[in-house]
Amino acid sequence: MTAARPRIGVLALQGDVREHLTALRSVGADAIPVRRESELADLDGLVIPGGESTTIVKLAQHFDLLEPLRKRISDGLPTYGSCAGMILLADRIVGGAVDQETFGGIDMTVRRNAFGRQIESFEEPVNVEGVAGGPVTAVFIRAPWVEDVGGGAEVLARVTSGPAAGRVVGIRQGHLLATSFHPELTGDARVHGYFVDMVRNVLGKSAEVPTTKSEDSAVTARTGR
Repeated sequence: MTAARPRIGVLALQGDVREHLTALRSVGADAIPVRRESELADLDGLVIPGGESTTIVKLAQHFDLLEPLRKRISDGLPTYGSCAGMILLADRIVGGAVDQETFGGIDMTVRRNAFGRQIESFEEPVNVEGVAGGPVTAVFIRAPWVEDVGGGAEVLARVTSGPAAGRVVGIRQGHLLATSFHPELTGDARVHGYFVDMVRNVLGKSAEVPTTKSEDSAVTARTGR
């Protein structure tokens, strides 16, 4: 797939799969649902949607996806997780189930269900560093927040008002992006656009890798030039 239209999968085990597919397509990605290991091979990026983090892990185990997902993420596949997806990209969890597993990758500690129960869901404008055009409407549904950020991770967004003011709700570490909130539910695809640009940047760097001297010699031998 070209950098202009990268191929991005949405993990389709549970959660807001259709909404993420729609948002990704609106910002120029070739978006597909992913349920099998074979579908991971040709991806340029991956989205892990909201849902229930322990259920997603159990389903990933059932479909023999847990270790393949961990490997592709650790090998550098650009990945974005929203809400439960943030939990699954965390290296550490508090408030989770006993022995809860994650895919990992971001050096952070996430508190599961930090904002409370379903009936305590809310919306709030949040500034996301790197996302132009003013605040995004952040939808928080049984959302986590980041309690501790490791040295390799960069904070992109915080809650700005109320009792949770200052809490980290957007974070990036290299090729990995995570938000506590659900941008796919608002019709505003700017966060998805930010992620697609991350993917394009990785693809662009891959395309720019220069040939080695031995490769140049091989081309000369084949072509005579």
